Amino acid sequence: MSNWQSPSVYNNQTAEQQEEIQRGFILRVYAWMTLGLIVTAAAALWTISTPGLLHTIVSTPLLFFGLMMGELVLVIFLTAAVSRMTPAIAGLTFMGYAVLVGVTFSVLTQIYTSSSIASTFGITASTFGIMTLFGYTTHRDLTKLGNLLIMALIGLIIAMVANLFLHNPAIYWVTTFVGILIFIGLVAYDTQKLKKMSLAVSQEGEVAAKASILGALALYLDFINLFLLLLRIFGRRR
Repeated sequence: MSNWQSPSVYNNQTAEQQEEIQRGFILRVYAWMTLGLIVTAAAALWTISTPGLLHTIVSTPLLFFGLMMGELVLVIFLTAAVSRMTPAIAGLTFMGYAVLVGVTFSVLTQIYTSSSIASTFGITASTFGIMTLFGYTTHRDLTKLGNLLIMALIGLIIAMVANLFLHNPAIYWVTTFVGILIFIGLVAYDTQKLKKMSLAVSQEGEVAAKASILGALALYLDFINLFLLLLRIFGRRR
């Protein structure tokens, strides 16, 4: 943020000490995010290996959309109520969300080949890694860019929802490429925002623990949405 300043509690610390605090916080965020991705992959593999469950999800649209609504509810609940949760409950809520994402992602194996899903995951991970490194190391303030990206994301969501009814191929591909650019930018923006946030919370304790979970959720959502959009391009249909 352009008007952001280090909290007074850290004003007397050296740059090296502040960098250590930031590094420790970011590592905790990435540990949670990585755990979330692992849980998602495990839930997807378990669902795929349970043919009856997978068939039920695929053949019951109401159940599938119910699972997606459950994901939305958990994200809103975690974001809104995290201050009143213990770190353990916040972590379990995040993991519960990751499980639901994995269960719904199992449907992708009925649409795309396993090899193209795996290769797209690799492309997503590489792109994510590059942009998060940029966001962490750049000295350029990305706040204005982040605000523009958030507004663009709102427009993207509206266009994608509208196209559920219009079924317009042109809108489909425009939202795909624009969405990829938005989430690539958000990865860098969210990383820089988390780096700054690390100095606003204590290095240890409940506040830092819950902040790292919320940070992991933000990056997890960036990763998942980027993956889904890239899959539109690189996924090979069965």
